Amino acid sequence: MHDLSPKSPRDSEVVMTQLILPPDANNLNAAFGGKVMQWIDICGAVAAQRHCRQVVVTASMDDLHFHAPIRVGWIALLHARVLAAFRTSLEVGVTVHAENPLTGERHLTTSALLTFVAQGQDGKGVPVPPLLLESDAERQAFQEAEARRAQRRGRGKEEQNWMKVMKPVAGA
Repeated sequence: MHDLSPKSPRDSEVVMTQLILPPDANNLNAAFGGKVMQWIDICGAVAAQRHCRQVVVTASMDDLHFHAPIRVGWIALLHARVLAAFRTSLEVGVTVHAENPLTGERHLTTSALLTFVAQGQDGKGVPVPPLLLESDAERQAFQEAEARRAQRRGRGKEEQNWMKVMKPVAGA
């Protein structure tokens, strides 16, 4: 059995940096959104794994917003932090800032909320340690995460009618 004692969100924070190179960019000379999403997923997963010391899988990515582009030659700074821990799942917030390497100027480019589920060797969910909430801001972030979780769970299959119009494409 693994350690289920409460853990501080500070202990699992992750900071990643990526240099935006031409293969990472679209024809507008800005980072591909999909590439940024990949980095967000990795950064968030590292934070979740650090918190629970278990293998985690991505269950959902919510509230993904692209606020501004990241130009080729600029640096992407990703920051992930566990916002909430439930029974077997965790919500992680990730922000991405762009840094002009010549001036040091930084601005927010992307933000996302991800849900990860901790899995045991049998592929089933395993309990995660609770989050040790040490400030009013952390308690408020946790309450907001609980509300988002309730909304996600409440949606269910009945609100996914859009998938009924997505017919398989011939030859795909």
